[in-house]
Amino acid sequence: MNVIVSNKYQNMLATLDVDVIKSINGEFEVEELVKVFTNFYFNKMIIDVTAIKGYQNIKNIQKLSVNFDTSKIILLLDDSAMVNSGGYLSQLVSMGIYNFTRNINAIKFLIDNPNSYKDVAQYHNLNGSDTSNNEPIDFDSFSGTGSGGLRIIGFKNVTAHAGATTLIYMLKKHLEVAYNVVAMEVDTDDFRYFNDKSLKSTTSLDLSFNISNNPDAEVILIDLNDCKQSSLCNEVIYLIEPGLIKLNKLIRNDREAFERLKDKKIVLNKSVLTGRDITDFENESNSKVFFSIPYVDDKKEHEQILDDFLVALGFSRLNSSGSGKAKLFNIFK
Repeated sequence: MNVIVSNKYQNMLATLDVDVIKSINGEFEVEELVKVFTNFYFNKMIIDVTAIKGYQNIKNIQKLSVNFDTSKIILLLDDSAMVNSGGYLSQLVSMGIYNFTRNINAIKFLIDNPNSYKDVAQYHNLNGSDTSNNEPIDFDSFSGTGSGGLRIIGFKNVTAHAGATTLIYMLKKHLEVAYNVVAMEVDTDDFRYFNDKSLKSTTSLDLSFNISNNPDAEVILIDLNDCKQSSLCNEVIYLIEPGLIKLNKLIRNDREAFERLKDKKIVLNKSVLTGRDITDFENESNSKVFFSIPYVDDKKEHEQILDDFLVALGFSRLNSSGSGKAKLFNIFK
C-alpha cells in the first residue's frame, strides 16, 4: 500500500489507479511528515513536491533523504524553473532520490519499475552540483531527426485498446530482418508480457534520453500511450480499431476526434473492413486512411501484410531482404 502527500496536484493524484493506505493534503514541514509516518508501514510515498514547505530550496528536500528511505520516495515535480534546473535534479540524484517525474501517468510505472542510478545518471553533475545554476533542463530538446537516417515512429491508440503495443512488437520482428530497430513503450510495463528483453520501457521524463542513447539504431518504434512528447518522433501513426462499438464510444466521448485527425496518418488495426467499407468510413469520418491491417496472429514469425505496411511506410530494404514482395509477379525475374 502507498501513501500520498499532495498539494497543488491533489486532484490529479486522486485519479491514480494505485492502492493507497493514507493520503494527506496541504503544505508540510518535513518534520511534520516524519511525525505522521514514523513507524507507519508503506510501499511508496508519492509526494507532490509543492506539498513540501520551501520545496524550491533543495535543503528542504534533503531532509526527506535523511529521514526516509529514498528508494520509497516518488516525487511529482512541478514546472518551475528552479525545480527543473540542472543543479536541483543533480542534487536529487546525489541524495539517492532517483524516482522523480513531471508526468502523473509515470507514477504508477515508477511504483512497479523504480529507477536505478543508471536511469538518472544523465542528470547527475559529477563536476559539482551547483544549485545556483537555475538553467532548466530541456527534456524535450531531442529533435527526433537522428543521424544516419534514423526514423522515430510513434504509435497512439485513438480508439481504446487499438493494439499499439502488440503491433509494435510484431513490426519490430519484421524490421529486424533488414534494420537495426529499437522498440520502446512509455509509462507502461506491458512489454514484459512478450518475454522479450530487447523491448524497452521508459517514462516520459526519460524518453528523450533513451532515444538519444541508441546511437546505432536506424529505426525506433515508440508506444506513446498518453505521453505528450510526440514531437520527439519523425511521424506518429494513429491507430483505430474500426468496430462499431469502439467508434461509437470514441465519438460520444469526443465529437471532434476526427477533426483533430485531419492530415494525420490514420491506420486501421484489427480491421475487418472491405475496400468498399473503408471508402465509406473515409467519407463519413471526413478522413483519409493510410493503411488497413486485419487481425494478425502475433504467434507467427511472419505476416505478409505487415511487410506490406512497412514498405508503404518507406522501409524499402524489406523488399530486397526477401521478407517482402519484391515484385508483383514472381515469374518476371
